[in-house]
Amino acid sequence: MSRLRRVLGTLRADLWTMAADPLPRMARPRWLSRLPHVLVILYALVMGMFPDGEGVDPTVPLLAMVQAAILVIAMSRPLPAWWASIAFTVIGARTGMTYFPQSLTFPWMIHPGTPRGPALPRTLYADGLAFPWTGSGIALQAGVLFLLALRVRPRVAAEALAITTLAAVACVVFILEGNWGGDVLLAVLVDAIAVAIGVGVRALRMARTRLEAQEELTAEERARRTLLEERNRIARELHDVVAHHMSVISIQAQVAPHLVENPPDELRENLAGIRENAVEALTELRRVLGVLRAQDTPGDAPQPTLDRLDELLANVRGAGVALTAETAGEPRPLSPGVELSAFRIVQEALSNAMRHAPGAPVAVRLCYHPHALTIRVVNGAPAAPAPPSPGARHGLLGMRERAAMLGGDLVTGPTPDGGYEVSVFLPVDSQKGIEATP
Repeated sequence: MSRLRRVLGTLRADLWTMAADPLPRMARPRWLSRLPHVLVILYALVMGMFPDGEGVDPTVPLLAMVQAAILVIAMSRPLPAWWASIAFTVIGARTGMTYFPQSLTFPWMIHPGTPRGPALPRTLYADGLAFPWTGSGIALQAGVLFLLALRVRPRVAAEALAITTLAAVACVVFILEGNWGGDVLLAVLVDAIAVAIGVGVRALRMARTRLEAQEELTAEERARRTLLEERNRIARELHDVVAHHMSVISIQAQVAPHLVENPPDELRENLAGIRENAVEALTELRRVLGVLRAQDTPGDAPQPTLDRLDELLANVRGAGVALTAETAGEPRPLSPGVELSAFRIVQEALSNAMRHAPGAPVAVRLCYHPHALTIRVVNGAPAAPAPPSPGARHGLLGMRERAAMLGGDLVTGPTPDGGYEVSVFLPVDSQKGIEATP
């Protein structure tokens, strides 16, 4: 008894709910998103308005239209619609005879003027079809089960199929008085096929959804890893700049007492503390860099500055690019960090132009402002299709990180003539830049 209660409780939890479960739209393309709903409605209209059979009983069209309405309801509430289809199966089996048996001859059907004879018992209709098991009735009920199987777990779909089959058997035994027709077996087979197809489509849709979610997570993880790699690369490049400043501080603190005649003890102690802190900071910096630096990354290569920009532009022209360069304002020394970032941004922008716009002319413009440096790299429309590049937008991420590190801003986007533009704003302090330059 406890097992029976458990089974009934499971069936009630699985099948007895009024919760809405809308039929999902198609994701792509957008104009086809409602196509499943349109197809279901057309299917219901065709099956509901044209019930098959000869000598159709007046109740059959009404039952067909109601069953078609149930199919439409199944698009939003599949379980209540399925229960309604079970109820109309019983009602149709009781009242919905679609045609009389071919072997029977009724005088009033052959001779319209002949008076009607005595009523025939219900059992004479045994060879006829009750509505739920005509072609349209089977198709409508299979449609309801298919829409149900699309939205519920396979176990729930199997339970619904079992109850539908039991309802059909009960109708045959108690209503049709045991006259088991092949159409009832056909209905059970079609229902099983509809449920199997619905379960399969649902499994494919869920697998596709999981795959899309996994691809999204993978893309996010790839972007995060790319960001970390860019930051590590920037940190490695800035190591030489920061280490140079710390070394200068340490040397100046060591030399300063010798520049003053009879320096007081407090000055000596303070300068010694400064030098000690600078040496400790330099040691920690090298230790952190050892974690960030890859084994194949050269550690002693000097970091480029804007002094080497002409060399970079010459190399690009040597590769066959029609490059023009312009400098506005008064060039002046900037802080090593700004110069390094500016050089790398121009280098990456030119690499992107050569990679994604082969044969296009490129223009580079640097403008020195009192408190900022602006860079603009523009390429024209490509002269030939660009080959596929697996590292797309990796360089944009690095340029954006460099600009953000200095408190600047980077704007990228296509130009009206089909080209591409990279504009960078880097705030600078000219006084600090001069002082920081050795």
